Amino acid sequence: MASDRPVREAENRLERFNADREHLLVEVERRVVTRKIAEARAGGDASLEYVLNDVAYCEIRRLEASRKNGAVDRWRDLSRRLLTMTETDKEEELRNLVRHYGRDVVGNFDPRVYRFATGVAPPLLGFVFSPIGSLREGMAAVRSLDARVHADGEIAVARACAERGTIVVTPTHSSNMDSPAIGLGLLRAGLPPTTYGAGKNLFSNPFISFFMRNLGAYRVDRRLKFELYKDVLKEYSTVLLEHGYHSLFFPGGTRCRSNLVEKNLKLGLLGTTATAYKNSVREGAPHKRIYIVPATINYRLVLEAETLIDDYLAETGKSRYIINDVTDDGESIDRQGRAVDPASFVRGADGEVTDDDQRDAEYTRALGRRLAAAYPRLTVFHATHLVARAVYDAIARAAGRRDIYRLIRAAPQQLAVAADRVVELVDRLRARLADHPAWGAEHPRIAGQPASAIVDDAVRGLSSYHTRPIVSRREHALHVDDVKLLYYYQNRTAHIPPEAV
Repeated sequence: MASDRPVREAENRLERFNADREHLLVEVERRVVTRKIAEARAGGDASLEYVLNDVAYCEIRRLEASRKNGAVDRWRDLSRRLLTMTETDKEEELRNLVRHYGRDVVGNFDPRVYRFATGVAPPLLGFVFSPIGSLREGMAAVRSLDARVHADGEIAVARACAERGTIVVTPTHSSNMDSPAIGLGLLRAGLPPTTYGAGKNLFSNPFISFFMRNLGAYRVDRRLKFELYKDVLKEYSTVLLEHGYHSLFFPGGTRCRSNLVEKNLKLGLLGTTATAYKNSVREGAPHKRIYIVPATINYRLVLEAETLIDDYLAETGKSRYIINDVTDDGESIDRQGRAVDPASFVRGADGEVTDDDQRDAEYTRALGRRLAAAYPRLTVFHATHLVARAVYDAIARAAGRRDIYRLIRAAPQQLAVAADRVVELVDRLRARLADHPAWGAEHPRIAGQPASAIVDDAVRGLSSYHTRPIVSRREHALHVDDVKLLYYYQNRTAHIPPEAV
């Protein structure tokens, strides 16, 4: 049986979060303000007037565009006052702004809400991830819905890392349901709960906001584009990691509109892992390891698929640092399998910890490349992905092109495939997957099923979950009713090369 030690320890750590919160905020404020004042005194473009003007200018533009004329007055006033402010006044204004944005970002953790959420989340999430047809299957089906949420992979290694140090879970991002889904996945895997950044827009829903505010989520306001806010956000993440709070970042940033396995990552907060570890080594604690845990979230059906693929097609239509692997007990090793000390990567030739922005940026880019390379292997394919790929391959081959924009304009008779042909193509795709584990794997729920059963399961979901059917069965053929959504679901397999004819 899996040990729940890392879960218990992390719950205890998060239970102390509210007591730590003021100390964390004070530390964030001290670091950001000290750094900004030091940069201003060093000369160049980083004067305090420039920093404050950047905030005021960006906020005025944002609020005028949203027609919030009342709120914009504060920033116009700041812009005017900057002309007569002393350096002491500017430092005080800077301190007030950093404190304000820190409190806007900071999260909360309520153990009572956590215990309640982990009790009710599985059946609720299972219900959300099910096609409409399951409503007719009665209470027996509802009671088993949470079995649809499945966690697998090198879980024992991840648990060992959580016991030894701080883990940073880095999943793919394709739905607003990702945060509760990955939270439940961590619980199922015997891994600890984490803090995580969530878009501030998600806090506008009172029900969702209640849980997110009390389960360790901190607010990320993507509308705020100025550097000071980004500095506060990154410093908050850094301080959390230094204090041993397990974290979760979505390296892709926002939801992936296309459903492709993500390749171009927005690194963002990932850079705080290097900074936090460097600071720990400088403080004489190189044993405080930080482990990056890649993960993929793979849905049979995605709630927002219709709007996501529309957004994606509208947009596309317009136009030497080593990342080490770890052993089962959390020791870092190089590519030859030799033990290495990760602290050596943040020390200079004299053995002292050095601040080197170029080195840290390259480390973060290398980490992003390793994550992007790991995601395909970690991808789990549902019946909907396999069948969508089989059908898309068939209609693309018949049309002589894979261009989605051409296929959107195809005649209805060009969008039908014999059911037997789809079964054959699914069988061949499964065989190729078995031969190439680097491409991903079938979901365990369908691994032992015949291809015909997989096709039946996929058609049930694809024909009933969204506002209109994606694929429907008519006599002995499968007809595509929504090419855009078919393309969205087949995109999960897009890293698998087309089969040679």
